[in-house]
Amino acid sequence: MSQEPARAHRESIVVATTPEALYDVVSDITRTGEWSPICTGCWWDDESEAGQVGALFTGHNEQPGRTWETRSRVVAADRPREFAWVVGEDYVRWGYTLEPDDAGTRLTESWQFLPNGIAMFHDKYGDEATAHIEERTDQAHRGIPQTLAAIKRIAESS
Repeated sequence: MSQEPARAHRESIVVATTPEALYDVVSDITRTGEWSPICTGCWWDDESEAGQVGALFTGHNEQPGRTWETRSRVVAADRPREFAWVVGEDYVRWGYTLEPDDAGTRLTESWQFLPNGIAMFHDKYGDEATAHIEERTDQAHRGIPQTLAAIKRIAESS
């Protein structure tokens, strides 16, 4: 089995609010269902650790004909600059970075399919792994701009 290169994608949008206010929105994983096209809801596994590096949370995902849950771990919680997490055993890294902008805050969402995730897909799907990896990559490319637009709408209407 040849190892495929890491897959990553990022996009940005400017939101007319402060980095602090926007960080408070994107770091509240319980609101993820309001903006994600796939994740319909998240909850902290231990409320006392909510939003901290190392905190675990569970996400419920839905697509036509398929529902599943993931467990994630917060890997960056630097208010108001960055909030990020990894899914599973370091399979995928998702995150938001926030930078002051003349019009508010530049919010960048990033996604990276990590080597452990690529290997897990090969173990799980065998000869069909590449097709599944492509599908997840396409979903991230399509979903990130939808997510950013929804976060902008939510944050600017608050």
